[in-house]
Amino acid sequence: MAKTSVIRKSLRLLALVPLVGIVLVLLAMLLFRFVNPPASAFMLGYRMAHPGQELRHEWVPMSDISPWMPLAVVASEDQRFPQHWGVDFVAIRQALAEYRAGEGLRGASTITQQTAKNLFLWNGRSFVRKGLEAVLALGLNGLWSKERVLEVYLNIAEFGPGIYGVEAASQAYFGRPARSLSQSQAARLAAVLPNPRVLSASSPSPYVQERVAWIRGQMAQLSGLRYLQGL
Repeated sequence: MAKTSVIRKSLRLLALVPLVGIVLVLLAMLLFRFVNPPASAFMLGYRMAHPGQELRHEWVPMSDISPWMPLAVVASEDQRFPQHWGVDFVAIRQALAEYRAGEGLRGASTITQQTAKNLFLWNGRSFVRKGLEAVLALGLNGLWSKERVLEVYLNIAEFGPGIYGVEAASQAYFGRPARSLSQSQAARLAAVLPNPRVLSASSPSPYVQERVAWIRGQMAQLSGLRYLQGL
């Protein structure tokens, strides 16, 4: 009987672990609605993988970021950002339809999902991580404003090896603060986000140059800076 009781208590404690984890993450989300996160899971992962190497990161408020930068990342990665609820179910259905039609399976992650992943999760591809990413994105969308999501994303996104956030990237690649980024420079930074450890904003390859041209075209097609007004 004593052994059975110990097993039951152990199972109850194990069942509490995910619940405690959920509560802690929700509290962190609520805190980061008002307080700027000092680091992200991806930054901590970089430090662990590259001990002794420099990590460049400087937080800046949205008011100190060129308005071209949020428009560039939205045009590049998530054009329905103002409309969806953190997860773009329309884009997911379209991606699955294309896959069933024989096309490659493309990603349908939103900026909110990428923010959740960079802030709380790990790098890599798995259904478990994608599921957690989607749940966290829905939570972020419920607790944060759209502008706050963009602000956090632009401050924690990786723009190159050891370069996190738009301020560090702008200084490293263009020698100017993020508030002074031009439309073209913002598009160059957005163009490397899919693979920032391979693609370069300072020495753009023909592929990156093509992406920059496409992003600038999309920025104009979205009605320019007016598109994100009123978030």
